[in-house]
Amino acid sequence: MMTIAMGAFTTNDALIKSITLDLNIAQIIFLRGLATAVILAAMAWSYGILGQFRVMFNRAVILRSGFEIGATITYISALSHIDLSVAATILLSLPLAVTFGAWAFFKEPVGWRRWLAIIVGFIGVIIILKPSPEAFVPASLLAVITVFFTAGRDLTTRRINAGIPTLLVSLFAGLTNTVFGAVLIVPMGGWMPVSSHSVMIIIVAACFIIAGYLSIIGAMRTGDISFIAPFRYTSLIFSLSLGYYLFQERPDGYMTLGASLIVASGLYAFYREKQRARETPAAKSTQTPN
Repeated sequence: MMTIAMGAFTTNDALIKSITLDLNIAQIIFLRGLATAVILAAMAWSYGILGQFRVMFNRAVILRSGFEIGATITYISALSHIDLSVAATILLSLPLAVTFGAWAFFKEPVGWRRWLAIIVGFIGVIIILKPSPEAFVPASLLAVITVFFTAGRDLTTRRINAGIPTLLVSLFAGLTNTVFGAVLIVPMGGWMPVSSHSVMIIIVAACFIIAGYLSIIGAMRTGDISFIAPFRYTSLIFSLSLGYYLFQERPDGYMTLGASLIVASGLYAFYREKQRARETPAAKSTQTPN
């Protein structure tokens, strides 16, 4: 289910990238948000939870949606200027950013090995960015900003009351994206004519992003997180494949080296997290008096 989620999210990204030259970025956010909100509202109604809409106006839900808006704007803007595979690979550093954020804001302990993994992972991001005057693409920094917005979203999600239905949390995000997309249309270039082809692309993209949400929720709720989390990196396979076949993208040496460092450091961080989870109960048991 985690692999399906990564495939769905990456396909959504590829579809959105394919129309970034035809439509205003804010217009894309508005139309996809609208399609997503309509589909999620219909699903919430079918499950009989739409009447609980007041729970969406929870402070944590609102903050999460703010981070979601920031991530959406920066990532779609990045996709309009850089390769899909590059943007997706930079986003693979998300688990490392979440670990850093958990330490910075929630004082969660991080050992030196995981600190080392975080540093190596971000070195991989720097390599992908090609920080030289000749090769550096400023728009790639938008993908880096997306990582931190998304980390904020994920960390805030942990603070949402478990009693608030996931569908309603996602619905609120879709609604806020729709509103902010509409507000930004004029500042970001104005309304552009929308072809039937673009409408179909956006509707299909909305379906894929919802499939991704549902799949990743199912994976998190039914599987051992320490086992399934590394399957996030299957998104690299999808992004490289779709980038190659749809946009004729060819990864270079910087991309290959940077991606290797990000994936290796992320997998090691997951491994250390699993080891720490096993060691903590053992340490507590040795302290228990007989």
